[in-house]
Amino acid sequence: MILAASIFVRGFLRAWMPSNIVLDLIRTRRGLKWGVPGMLLAAPYFAIAYWCTTAIEAGAPGWLNVIVLVCVWSALKFLIMGPVSLILLAKARLRERGQHRRRPGLTDITAEVGDHATSTIVL
Repeated sequence: MILAASIFVRGFLRAWMPSNIVLDLIRTRRGLKWGVPGMLLAAPYFAIAYWCTTAIEAGAPGWLNVIVLVCVWSALKFLIMGPVSLILLAKARLRERGQHRRRPGLTDITAEVGDHATSTIVL
């Protein structure tokens, strides 16, 4: 029963938490370039965690500790995703570059333009 509940909670959080939705978008090929700017989204999460911590110290209910934990966890995910997205973007660009070079049927035609310059046309 605990296993089923934990699977349900994980699925719910994975699908509906804003940080997970944004991180899923960043992990796509189009979103990899937004990983480093996405690190800035960690700041509001840390601010909320700080605010909740000061409220707890001032006598607010103890369940705010759960909010602090979730906010710190989400902020750390954004901070880690910046460098990871750079690595994934570099790997994707290298893979795309290799695929472009291996395409069959492409030929390079070099033509002289004027007296000095040459240009390459890929067909």
